[in-house]
Amino acid sequence: MSAKTDKLVTLGRISGVHGVKGWVKVHSYTEPRANIAGFGVWTVSRRGVVHMLEVEDSHSGGGHVAVKLRGIDDRDEARGWVGAEIAVERAAFPECAPGEYYWADLEGLEVRTVDGVLLGRVDHLLATGGNDVLVLDQAGRLIPFVPGSVIRSVDLDAGVIVADWQDE
Repeated sequence: MSAKTDKLVTLGRISGVHGVKGWVKVHSYTEPRANIAGFGVWTVSRRGVVHMLEVEDSHSGGGHVAVKLRGIDDRDEARGWVGAEIAVERAAFPECAPGEYYWADLEGLEVRTVDGVLLGRVDHLLATGGNDVLVLDQAGRLIPFVPGSVIRSVDLDAGVIVADWQDE
């Protein structure tokens, strides 16, 4: 496996309990939110111990996702998982359409100007409504992720994003 496909990606966290039969509420970082339940097995860390939990059932509504995890069958047991982060292996993600990227694949890439000047590395991304924004590790530089006009190319294999952006 490559480093891209064998890493764990955090997709959400268990935020509460739902009902009395062991269901949990999930704060999902996926888009749409309900997609988090589509990954059959989650890697969840609790009290420093990593657990593999299987998604048994789910439903969404009212602004949250509720999930039934196999082997968690009552409210008290479910309460013990509140606050745990949910991760899955990057290899479990569906393929992207051409020109689309998972944020997890962009994080850590170098960002260079069209002239080859290094602007920094992608620390993380922000969703602003209009477009996503690359947050670079150097001085908190922000670059809009607008393919075609600002973002000229993304080469995941080379680990480089080329941006039409001035080195300020």
